[in-house]
Amino acid sequence: MEDNPRSLVVGGAVVLIVLVLVGGFLLFRGAPEHTVEVRSVPNDLTLTLDGTPIPANGDVKIKEGKHTLVGERSGFKSHTQTLEVRGDTSVRMYLFANSAEGRAWEKEHPDQALEAEAEAGRRYQELTERLQAKYPLLKELPYVGPGFDVSYGNSKKHPDDPEQLAFYVTISDSEGKAKFLEWIRGLRLDVEKLEVVYR
Repeated sequence: MEDNPRSLVVGGAVVLIVLVLVGGFLLFRGAPEHTVEVRSVPNDLTLTLDGTPIPANGDVKIKEGKHTLVGERSGFKSHTQTLEVRGDTSVRMYLFANSAEGRAWEKEHPDQALEAEAEAGRRYQELTERLQAKYPLLKELPYVGPGFDVSYGNSKKHPDDPEQLAFYVTISDSEGKAKFLEWIRGLRLDVEKLEVVYR
């Protein structure tokens, strides 16, 4: 009878230890890893993931979560992008020439230069679609009205953010500003939500 309670205590202690070990392993093993196919242009650029070098091309095992990719190469503009890994995926890193050295490399590698050019066009199209969704006024511009004309350009408040725009209104007579505001109201837009620069 005395051995029975002792066996229960020992058995319970063993079960508790096993649970703690398994739970600790599951808790501390970290996020699961996924396969990320990496493709870079130029194909010999230096690529880092959260500050650690990784191959510029091929499959890489990356832990689930948010990561920062940085691509660099002499003769090209560096690029940083955020990568959110939730499963097996692919990522493309494209750098664009910003010097004679980079342009010479492009001439020697026309296939990669063409791929980067296609990517630049795709990014431009995506940016245009986002801006048109954010700023419906873009579909009306440029516009020349009675006593005013409207165009758009870089934001004065956020000059480094390509997704922020300012609308430039050139007033050519004393009624121009009032006519511009009437035109905006007719489009059912709130001028207070726009960055308007009068000239």
